[in-house]
Amino acid sequence: MRQLSELDASFLYLESANAPMHIGSIYLFDASERETPLAFSTFVSYLRSRLHVVPVFRQRLKEIPLRMGRPYWIDDPDFSIERHLAYVSLGENSREASLMTLASKILEEPLKRDRPLWHITFVDGFQLGGDKEGKPGFALIVKLHHAAIDAFSGAEIMGKLLEYTPEPQPISAPRPWQPRPKPSEERVMLQAGANILRTPWRVTSIAAGAAGATARGLIQKQLRRIPLPFPLFSAPHSPFNRQITANRQIVSAKLDLSRLKAIKATLGDVTLNDVVLGLCAETLHRYLGDQGASTNESLIAMTPLSVRSSTLNRTTGNQMSAMLLDLATNEQNPAKRIRRIHWNAVASEPYREAIAADRLTELLPSTMLALSARLYSELQITQRYQPVFNLPITNVPGPQVPLYLQGARLVQQYNAAPLFDSMGLVIVAVSYQGSLTLNFTICPDVVTKGDSLRNHACASLDAIEQAASMLDPEEMHTPLEETRSQSLADSAMNLLEGSLKKLTSRLRR
Repeated sequence: MRQLSELDASFLYLESANAPMHIGSIYLFDASERETPLAFSTFVSYLRSRLHVVPVFRQRLKEIPLRMGRPYWIDDPDFSIERHLAYVSLGENSREASLMTLASKILEEPLKRDRPLWHITFVDGFQLGGDKEGKPGFALIVKLHHAAIDAFSGAEIMGKLLEYTPEPQPISAPRPWQPRPKPSEERVMLQAGANILRTPWRVTSIAAGAAGATARGLIQKQLRRIPLPFPLFSAPHSPFNRQITANRQIVSAKLDLSRLKAIKATLGDVTLNDVVLGLCAETLHRYLGDQGASTNESLIAMTPLSVRSSTLNRTTGNQMSAMLLDLATNEQNPAKRIRRIHWNAVASEPYREAIAADRLTELLPSTMLALSARLYSELQITQRYQPVFNLPITNVPGPQVPLYLQGARLVQQYNAAPLFDSMGLVIVAVSYQGSLTLNFTICPDVVTKGDSLRNHACASLDAIEQAASMLDPEEMHTPLEETRSQSLADSAMNLLEGSLKKLTSRLRR
């Protein structure tokens, strides 16, 4: 048995009908160089031969009764690869738009908990490209639960499943695999009891879960009487922060990575990640203006940072830190905004003092985090007060060399991230083979006219290039004043530290 970390388990407990917590990817392959189309049966054989590189593909959850402990990953004695695969043929005249519509519907459905938490849909029969005579292609629509991977490990897993040569490699026989014996209920309960003795927080977590309905009523009653004066809730209201539904839409914009690198060189002391964040900020600035929303206050983004060790052998699970970052969307000059974003990141010292997600969840149990998140949603704190942050933005560096699947070249990948309650937009930026793709996962019932984000992204890159070329060189070396990014992070940490110290002291009495 391998127990989930508190962070991994929190993604299980945060899942709801409107907020499935899986990471989605759509991989498009050009099959024109193959002599014959890639048959679905061939893909199944290929995947079966490579299951050994991703052990979690054959592991399912073992829940603990009454949530007395975090679930465990155990080998699935009933594993069958056919339960995780589906085949769809769109038809020869179908194009990429039809594929994205299908993908959006597939990604709306939560993964089933009675089996390993992944699923792949093989989509065949459509044409790549916008020309009348497109190239034959196929696609993979992949769902992997966030409890098993993060965005960074997900990219690493797909890199192991795919090939680096255009020549189709012989498909080897699957390696022998024998599931390890399923743990007895007695062993599971004994382990849960031992964990409770080591972490008295667990008892508090169970009590909180049992009294959930009562707690909701009491807190809601108090919230109606008093305001929330916390500086933590200082992100502005935005069209993105409303209650979501189960509907999903994926909007993407593909941009030349060399153009972003040129902007970085022009602006000097900034990182490529700063330029990507600046591109996202300008896109959001333009979208808000187009919707008639106010841009007087700057949006706050939650940006995950990978803390995955290069020497770590395990590619699964979530190993992240995160920081709250002021995107300076109230700055009108998009080039100056990138410098401001860089300063905000440096001022808050994200690489040394970012909120360590794994450390935080070790102190605060996942079940309590889930209860807090549900209260945050059900009590409509975002609507009644202000959100903690407006949206998550993740930048995942990908391989710059082409990947293949049995001689078919991967030409494009799109990524979708889970939407949270009161969080109707997530951005995932992924680079691959000289291009950067901005992926907007949206709830169309919250983010109206989401298709316009694609055009806004392209126009934003043009605007940043023009503004960067006109920036005064002396101005680039002028020190910037401290913004609220640092005070926001400090307020969050002070609030959490104070609350944890008070609760810990009570438990010790």
